[in-house]
Amino acid sequence: MKLSNRIRTINKGGSDGWEVFLKARQMIADGHEVVELTIGEHDRRTDATIIHAMYQSAEDGNTGYASIPGILPLRQAIATRVQTRTGVATGPENIVVTPGGQAALFASHMAVCDPGDKALYLNPYYATYPGTLRASGCVDVAVPTRSANAFQPTRAELEAHVKGAKSLLINSPNNPSGVVYSRETIQIIADVVKANDLWLISDEVYDTQVWEGEHISPRTLPGMADRTLVIGSMSKSHAMTGSRVGWVVGPPDVVARLVDLSTNTTYGVPGFIQAAALFALSQGDPLEEDVASPFRRRRLLAQEVLKGANAVRLVPSGGAMYLMLDIRATGLSGEGFAHALLDQEKIAVMPGESFGTSAAGHVRVAMTIDDEKFVVALKRLVAFARKQVP
Repeated sequence: MKLSNRIRTINKGGSDGWEVFLKARQMIADGHEVVELTIGEHDRRTDATIIHAMYQSAEDGNTGYASIPGILPLRQAIATRVQTRTGVATGPENIVVTPGGQAALFASHMAVCDPGDKALYLNPYYATYPGTLRASGCVDVAVPTRSANAFQPTRAELEAHVKGAKSLLINSPNNPSGVVYSRETIQIIADVVKANDLWLISDEVYDTQVWEGEHISPRTLPGMADRTLVIGSMSKSHAMTGSRVGWVVGPPDVVARLVDLSTNTTYGVPGFIQAAALFALSQGDPLEEDVASPFRRRRLLAQEVLKGANAVRLVPSGGAMYLMLDIRATGLSGEGFAHALLDQEKIAVMPGESFGTSAAGHVRVAMTIDDEKFVVALKRLVAFARKQVP
């Protein structure tokens, strides 16, 4: 029996870019001590009060089928949060709750693209983007950006690929680069989207992790609310990665169709998990700032370690829990550097090539271990890079 072409080509029959991560995990399983700086998993667990709210809801009997669009109080809380932070009128009719941000990305492309439609995304990109677009039936097209421009897309780069496209996916604050798009960049994106009648899908799951500059949701710009779908999530803002609570913010008619999709696919998010998410949001900014603060602190520590380093250049970043390091001075590819660093120093980082050709010759570092170990690991990485320079 033969599997469908759709499922067989999600990764185009090749690598999904996670070899170094899997190799590091196998080394750990084999008893080796490895410093993991690979994935965006907080080094703190979900706050105990959130876990208690989840448990209490389940114990109270909230274990049956939940409202598929999301329970009304949660959708209202998300809408209030969005409206407060953006100034754009938002109600529960603009919100559908999904099993995490990843499901929201898939659902959004299912909503706005037909099979065979050209869907754009920016290179470098989060590793699942191309597969998600292909799984939804799109023809995925990556728009290259440049390290020298901190991976912020230019008008020329966008316009070179926009012909015949149906949608554009962006991510700011950005994974993998940590870059926060400037107001000028967001305006350019909006101009190109409107001029070419595209849907914009804006992945904003790192909106609480902004260290420099400001987070600007493109939905706030004139003429953009009706053509923008915003992806949100509890994973990064509240350290609830395993709970799988995300959402899409969009026009009511789009949200209604997304509910149809949920009805026929995920059938919603468990009610006791939604109750925990509602409780977490009710804790307001202090909890979100507490979850974000280690990454803000570690970024400053990293800047100090990397100051004056010749073999490693820090791509200017203003947000998220990652750093992108340019290691081209070593003469190694990002993949070659990451494998050698793991083999020789037992430090695991993600090769830039895992996130697209634009990040070749770079590595991504996740700031997800305690401060002291993080500084020691970075110093070892810098020393290792120095030894590789021809």
